[in-house]
Parts: sequence; structure tokens; C-alpha cells
Amino acid sequence: MVFAGIDAGSRAIKVQLIDENRTILASGIRDQGVEQAVLAEELLEMTAKKIGIERGGITEVVATGYGRDALVFARLAITEITCHARGVFHRVPEARTVIDIGGQDSKLIRLDGQGAARDFAMNDRCAAGTGKFLEVVARQLEMDIQDLGKYAEKADNPAVVSSMCVVFAETEILGLLASGESRENIVAGVQSSIAARIAAMGGRRVADPVIFTGGVALVPGMASVLEKALDHQVVVARDPQFTGALGAALLASELG
Repeated sequence: MVFAGIDAGSRAIKVQLIDENRTILASGIRDQGVEQAVLAEELLEMTAKKIGIERGGITEVVATGYGRDALVFARLAITEITCHARGVFHRVPEARTVIDIGGQDSKLIRLDGQGAARDFAMNDRCAAGTGKFLEVVARQLEMDIQDLGKYAEKADNPAVVSSMCVVFAETEILGLLASGESRENIVAGVQSSIAARIAAMGGRRVADPVIFTGGVALVPGMASVLEKALDHQVVVARDPQFTGALGAALLASELG
């Protein structure tokens, strides 16, 4: 039997297929778009073909993420909080805190010993602590998002970026550039700002081990900045952008 989890995120759609033994069989990812259901079903079909089966050969499908309710072909739509918790617990059973930074929101989830979410904190949709913010920064500074970490390492005095909204933060960064601030210090300031907001969400509730998921976990330098802000070791999950899809697939495998 084959079970599918689909994470319809704000920036990308991710699919993971697993078997009855919870072994990952195949993964797929594509950019999000207006026709979410069509794009998600096409990606599901393409991912199924990687293992030589048709869409009809998938036993159950569970959807999660920003656009989960649009995927009417899925058996269930489950919150990303639950799916990220389950996905992380499957990989790291001893995990107690999950930090997920996606395209348009950030979450801090505390887990119990069974992998269920005890509680969570989530930022505002407009908060400048997301993957979208990093994309804006990289574009303004005329660099690739994967180069942000290299620049941040060379900073000698990280800039202060205090705006809580992407739009206002973008204006703030333009002002810093106009005043002659270096790109290195701006990048370091942006990463520190994101990490500080995550630390504020966690307060004193952060418990080890801390696992970092979401697309932003792939951005060099972010994990180390979070470690400093939280004063806890932060471990990047394996295939961090697929954690939600994995959790959804695991939940699909549990449907009777």
C-alpha cells in the first residue's frame, strides 16, 4: 500500500509517499500557484509515477499546509501544527521543540513524549520573520538567498532591523543601504531579527532537543543564529521542507 501526504504551503507544494512500513518511497516539490488543487494533483501524479504507479494506486491522501482546504481530493485536511509534530517525531522521537519557518509564517511547537503538540506559538501573517522576508532581502541586496549566510559571517556590526511587517522592513533596508550600511551587516541584522522573534515566541518554553524545519532551515546560517538567540542547540531536520508532508503521509497511513 502507498500513502500520500501533501503540504500545500504558501510558497511551494510538497508531496511525500510512504508504504505501510513508513518507508519514504518518493518526494516531489513545485511552486505554489492560483489553481492549488490542480497543481497539487499533478504533482501527486508525477510523484506516483516515480515509483511506477498511477494516482489510483495511492491508498489514502492527507493534506496539510496553507492551502490544505482547497485540496478536495484528499481524504482529510489536517493542520500543519499536527503534521509537523508528527513528521519530526517520526525522525527524532526524543524531539521536544519544533521551529518551523515557512514562506509566510513562523511557528514554535512544543511536543510531548508521544509526538503530539502540547502547545504552539505562531507569528502574524505580516511579520518579517519568514522565507518571504529573506527572499525580499536577497532581491534588494542583489544576491542569491543561498548566499545570505556567507555575507552574514563577514558582518562586523549587524544592523538593527526592527520593523514587524515585510513591507516596512523593506523600506527600512532601503534606508540602511542609502545610509551606506554594508550588505554584510544588513544580512546579519535580518537573520538576527528573525531569530529574536522566534526566541520571543518561545519564551522560557523551549526544551531540548530543538528541531528546525521548513524551507528557511535550508538557508545557510539560520540555524546558528537561532542557536544564539535561543541559547539551545538547534538541529536542522532531514529534508526540512518535507516535514509537514511526511507527517501528513504518516497520518494517512493510520486511516482505517
